[in-house]
Amino acid sequence: MARKTFPWLTILLIVSAVAAVVAFGGAGDGTAPNEPFDRQRIAEEGLSRAIFAGGCFWCMEPPFDVLEGVEATISGYIGGLKDNPTYREVSTGSTGHTEAVEVIYDSEKITYQELLDVFWRNIDPTVKDRQFCDWGTQYRTGIFYLDASQQELAEASKKALVDSGRFPSVVTEVTSATTFYPAEEYHQDFYLKDPTHYKRYRKGCGRDQRLQELWGD
Repeated sequence: MARKTFPWLTILLIVSAVAAVVAFGGAGDGTAPNEPFDRQRIAEEGLSRAIFAGGCFWCMEPPFDVLEGVEATISGYIGGLKDNPTYREVSTGSTGHTEAVEVIYDSEKITYQELLDVFWRNIDPTVKDRQFCDWGTQYRTGIFYLDASQQELAEASKKALVDSGRFPSVVTEVTSATTFYPAEEYHQDFYLKDPTHYKRYRKGCGRDQRLQELWGD
């Protein structure tokens, strides 16, 4: 997608991005956000939810999808004032929303603390309103807690990272979750739908290189 680029990308990448947009419905084509997960299952199966913002939501789905106990990851928008925002609106940076992923998980198989650990290792917590090659408030990092227990664990995990002295600053926000709006269907599981474009974008954005510099893993 064209906005998931940075100035030194080749023309080939830009053309590829545009092609991906066309193939999956077009960024800002007016398509209403859909509901990619059966919400009734959450109550019926006693599943839990967690919401994290780590820049490009394409890149935040895979780290959670591989975890045992995670039932689904949903790309979407949170933290702003606009109801039912579209990708086009969020990408302008004017809605207050940030790209995020909602993680549906079985708390008997994986804990919220374990999800927090994975979250931190997949973001750059030192920069404000930016992640890797993407700039703007729509790419700010955040943990959006859904209850008091999540709040306590999220705040403690951030404090532990700050106290560790690993980074000069940790600007990731920890805030109460507002309404999470699922993104358009073509964004869901994009890394599976168009792996070639996804890998090219991720590499071109320098995400893995920067994560290696930050975390050494």
